[in-house]
Amino acid sequence: MSVESGRSALRSVLLTVFGALALLPSAAAANAQSAVVAVSANFTDTAKELWALFEKETGHRVVLSFGSTGQLYAQISQGAPYDVFLAADDERTKTAIEAGFAVEGTEFTYATGRLVLYSSDPGFVTGEDTLRKGEFQRLAIANPTAAPYGAAAIETLKALGVYEALAPKIVQGVSITQVYQFVDTGNAEVGFVALSQINGREKGSSWLVPQNLHAPIAQNAVLLKHGEKNPVAREFLSFLRGEKARAVIEKFGYATGTP
Repeated sequence: MSVESGRSALRSVLLTVFGALALLPSAAAANAQSAVVAVSANFTDTAKELWALFEKETGHRVVLSFGSTGQLYAQISQGAPYDVFLAADDERTKTAIEAGFAVEGTEFTYATGRLVLYSSDPGFVTGEDTLRKGEFQRLAIANPTAAPYGAAAIETLKALGVYEALAPKIVQGVSITQVYQFVDTGNAEVGFVALSQINGREKGSSWLVPQNLHAPIAQNAVLLKHGEKNPVAREFLSFLRGEKARAVIEKFGYATGTP
């Protein structure tokens, strides 16, 4: 073998070794035990507590991405790399399965939400009479086409027979989180929010909307095709069904199980 041939062979070996070493970090990243979860905005505080509990118990990493259910579904349909979808309704999870974005047989109701009429002003909300009197300039609701809580708010107003009178006063937030911000900052005197957002807080005044005034807010979870082979995604969904998770969910004002 010539000297030049020997040098060439040595360079090939070194390149192979260094190439393998360079791949180690990316291989470790590829094997990282993690999952990305798309979470409806109303479930933000609850999801953060569940996230901490899950990571503590399993050592696995979960990345949470929040938004309105409609926004998240649009992102999923456009190829967003989510592994799990926690919707605020039971329609978009079914649609995701039908459209081939989610795994059939993995859908279940993880929580049933409650709608609340809320004002940051103590004593302002006294019940349905607050809506019947209409003594306010702005009533905040989430976008009813993107957020199930917004749709439930519209149903409630129509059931009470006050929708036509109050429609000019309605201001829409892109999500239930933004609606809460509108009301909490005084940009709207009153608004429809999720019970979980004000549960345990003494500030302001509220009325828990009777469930017979709107369709049940069944919040469904589903495993997405992107996470079909991700064991952490499946483990997170199993965790969500467990007693410890249910206790956290109920603590934030949700019911668990099928409504």
